[in-house]
Amino acid sequence: MKKPNGHKHGGRADGSGDAARGGTESWKKQKLVQIHQACNSDPVDIETLRRAAVSEGGLLTNELRRRVWPKLLNVNVYDLPHRPGRDVRENHKDYNQILLDVRRSMKRFPKGMPAPQRAVLQEQLTDVMLEVLRRSPQLHYYQGYHDVAVSLLLLVGERTAIAMLHTLSNHHLRDFMDPTMDSTKHILNYLMPILEQVDRELHAFLIRAEVGTIFALSWLITWYGHVLSEFRHTLRLYDFFLASHPLMPIYLAAAIVLHREKEVRQTECDMAMVHHLLSRIPPDLPYEHLIGRAQALFDQYPPSLLAKRAALQSRRSLSISTFQSFQRSTLHQRPDSVLRQLTRDKCSSASRHGPGESAVARAEGPAWGRGNRMVKMAVWGLSATLGAAVFAVAQTAMDWGPDVLLQLF
Repeated sequence: MKKPNGHKHGGRADGSGDAARGGTESWKKQKLVQIHQACNSDPVDIETLRRAAVSEGGLLTNELRRRVWPKLLNVNVYDLPHRPGRDVRENHKDYNQILLDVRRSMKRFPKGMPAPQRAVLQEQLTDVMLEVLRRSPQLHYYQGYHDVAVSLLLLVGERTAIAMLHTLSNHHLRDFMDPTMDSTKHILNYLMPILEQVDRELHAFLIRAEVGTIFALSWLITWYGHVLSEFRHTLRLYDFFLASHPLMPIYLAAAIVLHREKEVRQTECDMAMVHHLLSRIPPDLPYEHLIGRAQALFDQYPPSLLAKRAALQSRRSLSISTFQSFQRSTLHQRPDSVLRQLTRDKCSSASRHGPGESAVARAEGPAWGRGNRMVKMAVWGLSATLGAAVFAVAQTAMDWGPDVLLQLF
């Protein structure tokens, strides 16, 4: 899936610019075919999907992301959790804090989105997080969790976001969801050993400045969603992280610091000055290059090599210790065509049994029998979700497809 080398300057009389563009389009088409073939294999070729998500360009389109992201987490989009009821907000210890964080999350929504659409999405965002926390009471909410949740919600919709966030919370994000920040601090401790392996002078400068690693905290716990100004960059990094080891965000942090080595060393060796510089991510970072470097750093200096220096044994990290078993669990997924047929068969079987059919009707009926307010909320919810796609990911309405629309409501 490597992108072929091409000329950087287009529009030349010898046609090399057209050739380069043609080469790029050919590479993209080839990658698209490989991703579709991997999705349609039985079982799903998850290794090919992981390589596609990591390699240059990632998953290329948001339509493909909506198809592949759930598979990277072993989520069956034809067997999604129901939308949460209002009772999910009752007596939850984190409700007030979540509400405050969601109200402060306006900048994470597409610019120009009408206020009614944003309000519906914020309601959905609140319910997504509360539902995951309700399902897994051992998890503890942390500020920044909403940045991960909203990135999923904007792309895949409420029900798929619940399923994906539930899996992420119990695996990739698990260490951030302890009662204390001890595990999170330990994971941050991997950053300096990586830098020391690659650039001892830069590492020594940072030690002298006593800057620590707190500047990278929001990067780590929000998967960079809180600090990136363009949603397309967030989506590209999520391709990478969803297909990678839970510590990959730390390796990306190391790649960013190394990329800015000259800026750092030209700064006064003072904690406040260096922290101020590093905590602000430039808007023009070369993300593909940084992703490639982060992967190379991970391959060269794996967590097992750095664990002792980071003062974190793998067994103490639930994210690390469960990663291999989690990856194995994703290897036996059926393709969408099979899952769709199994769902249809299940529904047909249920419809042949009167009590089952009545149970479905009783469960779903009241939502449409509560007057105009519920109908309006449903319509707003649909337009809000589609609006998020249009504004945030610049996709046409056709990109969503009927399957995605059915998942939203």
